[in-house]
Parts: sequence; C-alpha cells; structure tokens
Amino acid sequence: MSGNFRKIFGAAGCSVALALSGCGGGGDEGSASGSGNDVASQQTVNLNLASAFPGSLQLLGTTPVQWTKTVEELSGGTLNIKFFEPGALVPGLEAIPAASKGSVDMAWASSGYFAGTDTTFSFFTAVPFGPNPTEFLAWMYYGNGQKLADELYAQHNIKHIPCHMIPPEASGWFKKEIKTVEDLRGLKMRFFGLGAKVMDKLGVATQLLAGGEIFQALQLGTIDATEFSMPSSDQSFGFYQVAKHYYFPGWHQPASFNGIMINMDVWNKLSAQHKRILEVSCGDTVRDGLARGEATQPPALKAMQEKGVKIHRWSPEILAAYEKAWNEVVAEESAANPNFKKVYDDYMEFRNNFKVWRDNGYLN
Repeated sequence: MSGNFRKIFGAAGCSVALALSGCGGGGDEGSASGSGNDVASQQTVNLNLASAFPGSLQLLGTTPVQWTKTVEELSGGTLNIKFFEPGALVPGLEAIPAASKGSVDMAWASSGYFAGTDTTFSFFTAVPFGPNPTEFLAWMYYGNGQKLADELYAQHNIKHIPCHMIPPEASGWFKKEIKTVEDLRGLKMRFFGLGAKVMDKLGVATQLLAGGEIFQALQLGTIDATEFSMPSSDQSFGFYQVAKHYYFPGWHQPASFNGIMINMDVWNKLSAQHKRILEVSCGDTVRDGLARGEATQPPALKAMQEKGVKIHRWSPEILAAYEKAWNEVVAEESAANPNFKKVYDDYMEFRNNFKVWRDNGYLN
C-alpha cells in the first residue's frame, strides 16, 4: 500500500470506525466495559493472532500482517492484534485448535486445517469442482454458508469470520510429467483438504504439511509432488527449484477462503464496535485478496517459466478421473458424517438454483 493511499485510507478508516455502532471493552486484561459513543471512548484491547502462514508468504501470509494494521487504523488504536509467525506460539497447523482451547486469542488459517476434527470444515475453504469466487461468495454471504460455518464452529468455541479469498489455485508440482492416471499411482504428495481424499482414491499417498515444511520434504524426496496455492505463493517457497512440471487447473480449489478463528470467550468480550471493525475490515480484505490474487499471477508464472518450469493442463481424461473420484468421496463422506451431508446438500441446492444464472449470465 502506497504512503499516500495509506494516509487517505487511514483518514477514511477513522471516519468509518467512528460511524460503526457499539462501544465498550472486550478482549484481554487491557480491556474494560464502557459506554462511550466514539473510538476515543474505547478501552484498548490487545489480542494475539497465531498464523498458519509465514508473514513473508505472498498473499497468504502478507495479508494478515497488513490486516492487523488496518484494524489498528480503523479502531483508532483501540484494537491491537499482534501477528505471530507459525511456531512462535503454536505450530501453524495447530493454530485453530489453539484458538478453540483459548491458548491463543485467534488464528489466521484455512478452515480446512481443522478438517482433522471434522472434514466438513473443508467446505468453508474450498470445494473440488466447486464454484468460482463470486458464486462461492454468494453462497457464503447470501446462502447458508456462513450460518452453517457459525453452527459448526460454535461447537468448538470459535467465532469464524471469512477474511480473505483467493482465485483458483494451481493443481500441483511434479518432478515428472503425468500423462495418465496410472502415472499418479504410488506417488507421495502433499495435498490439502477434500482434494486429498480424491488423490487417495487414485492411488496417491497424501499427507498434509505446513507450507514452510514442503520445500525440504520435496527436496529430500520425502514427498514426490506437492500442491500448495497460487503461482505467486508457490514462487515464494521455491518449489520450481525441485519440481519443474506445474499443473493446472486447480480443480480441488477453484476459489478459496481463509479466515480468522476467534476464541468465543474473547469474541463475546469485544464491544459491538470492535466486532464490527473486524467484520468490515475482513470484508475489505476479501476484496483485496481477489484483486491482488489475480493481478500477481501473470508475472509469477512468467518468472518461473524463465527458470525452466513447464506449464501443463490436465487432460480431459485425467480431469474426468478426478471428478469421478470426487463424487465417490461425497457419497462416502455423506453416509459417514451427518454434518458433511447437511452442508453438502445445502451447498448443492444453492448451486442447482444458481445454475440458471451461471449458464446464462456469463460467457463460456
């Protein structure tokens, strides 16, 4: 963000913060209840945020660092959130469980990182062969997506706020070209979310590694392949130095949400105004994630091509195999997990109703 824009945004932010309803205390020992009508009357609240992503990681990590500054600006300095790198308070993959237990005030992560508790959480990050970003936003905010997320997270003492969205991810990095489905069998691969269950069905041995652990595992041969994110984020980790075959499209994550997961006790102590500042700032961060996500992919792809990366698109046959396996995963998970079935059925009802607009409103 440029200096001039920051000054303008900061001034506008203060105006927005003054206009937001609610007042009083919340958060940790630095807070107290109050009844003032503006930012100046707020008691200062200091919270810690455990991130699943390194602060230097393009988009996924740089965004929460900037977001904490935005919150401080909007609140006039009365709501301060300190960003902690993965491992500083808890390991990155443990950020959400730590927020649930109250070991940290909040986490910045993907809901899919909580899938070990319930696979249904993955729906609130991304869905294989799912909607594009705008349709996903529509389900989350104007369908039942956020309502269902609230219900599920509340069972684990968490308030969830979608706080970032990114465009389609890449499908993965491979050390050798994949020409047939048989070429996938026996590979060891880092994979995230519901897509990992699809790859398992095709004979891939998947595991979930935190972003900072992937490069070494790929370099040492602990894994043969990996997916992680978009080109600009993948470039940050240098996967292209070890694997040269880069596959698209990201069928497993056509659009992806990240968010903040706040310990419910912490959330309940926040003033109405501070809660609203978190929600409004997260909404703006969703906007920025989509815009910046799209803008930064072309230069990243071109730079990696210059380093010898070969870009591939999956063949129709392999994509069909992925989709067939996904349908099998849905059937199995729906039969085994009532939460999964409830969310999936609602999600598909929304998609089916949306189809008339999707088919007619957009160019193919």
